[in-house]
Amino acid sequence: MGAFFQSVTLFGPERRTLEQFDALVDTGATYSLIPEDRLSACGLTATDSMEFTTADSRTITLPIGQAEIGVEGRSTITWVIFAVTGTVPLLGAYALEGLQFAAEPCNRRLVPMQGFLAASN
Repeated sequence: MGAFFQSVTLFGPERRTLEQFDALVDTGATYSLIPEDRLSACGLTATDSMEFTTADSRTITLPIGQAEIGVEGRSTITWVIFAVTGTVPLLGAYALEGLQFAAEPCNRRLVPMQGFLAASN
C-alpha cells in the first residue's frame, strides 16, 4: 500500500477563480490542508480556528474556513485548514466523504462510493 496524489480543483466564491494542484490523499487527516497562498489566491479567508492533534501527539491551533473543492467532475463544500505557504496539500477524509470517494491505496486511486442512509421514508 502507499500514499498517492490526486488532482484537485479549488473554487473561489461564486466559482469565479480557481486553483488546480495535486494533493496527497490522507484518510488519516480529518480535514483537507491547503497552503494559505492558494486559498487566498481564490479569494478565500479563514473564518475560525480549531485545535488539532498532530501525528507526533502535539496539539496545535490552525485557521480554518470553508471552500468548494472538485475531484474528477464532482465537487463539495468542505472545511479546509489554512496551512503555511509551501506545505504539501492534503485531501482529508471529510472532503472524501463529501465527494463520495474512497481511497484505494493498493492501486493508488480514488474510487466512487455509494452514500449510506440509516433510514428511508
